[in-house]
Amino acid sequence: MPIYVLFAALAVSVSIPLLWWSVAADRRPSNIPTSVDDAGGSVTDARQIVMKQGAGTRVGVPALKSLGATLLTLTPVGWIASLRNNLMLAGRDSDSFALERTLVVKFFSGIAFGLVAFFPVASMIDATGLARLALTVVVGLIGFFVPDVLVARRGRERQELIQLEMPDTLDQITMSVEAGLGFEAALTRTARAGEGPLADELNRTLREIQLGIPRAQALRQLADRTDVTDLDSFVLAVVQSEQYGIPVGKVLRVQSDELRDKRRERAEERALKIPVKMIFPLVFCVFPAMFIVLLGPAAINIFRTLG
Repeated sequence: MPIYVLFAALAVSVSIPLLWWSVAADRRPSNIPTSVDDAGGSVTDARQIVMKQGAGTRVGVPALKSLGATLLTLTPVGWIASLRNNLMLAGRDSDSFALERTLVVKFFSGIAFGLVAFFPVASMIDATGLARLALTVVVGLIGFFVPDVLVARRGRERQELIQLEMPDTLDQITMSVEAGLGFEAALTRTARAGEGPLADELNRTLREIQLGIPRAQALRQLADRTDVTDLDSFVLAVVQSEQYGIPVGKVLRVQSDELRDKRRERAEERALKIPVKMIFPLVFCVFPAMFIVLLGPAAINIFRTLG
């Protein structure tokens, strides 16, 4: 047996225990008090608390966070800004690890797509050499940007839901204010009674106001977190009514009527687009089947007669 094989086997046999010791060993003093049991008052060892967690929590999560921080420093600033904006529109900006987690998913998605293209797909189409490498790179890039597309799609769907919920939510706020409640009380009542992304955003705005942020600033931050024109108009109207001393009930009533009109106009616009959208299914799906059913027997008779 060659000598280098023996050295390699010895290195592997020594490295495995060292790796296990570096990951699992506790290098802290065992007598450090970390918590006190409420029942008996006994001191619990820190190692016991840590070892109660799973291996994924103790090893996997810190490794993924480190990888996400590394990818965050390597990714261009423009891509980071776009991804952060899409995460905000999708309602994931409250999670402090959302950006790094998305970057990790993009990294592994690109690797997975590249491996699939390099081995099974390239073998099926008999690609070799440079063609296989080009296919791997292209498919890997597609896999790298797939999470961006999914996050952007989630953001668009969420903005559509907010726009759809705006008229009813504004009606509830208007009726509560006209019934004698203050604006913040009406906002609280509507947010607690509602469900969906708009109710979540209103609850977040109310929490910011309770933490001491001025109401105008909290409303502007609400408009910045969304991409809905109706919500921007609502926030602008409320902020201006507060600045100029206009009764907020009158402003809300005007905004509610305008949103109803806009909602009806959007419905009419979508209805007018339906005939244009139906042209392609009719031409490519319905008409060929009708031609086969109507002209098929006549074509068969013609061929028989000529034959």
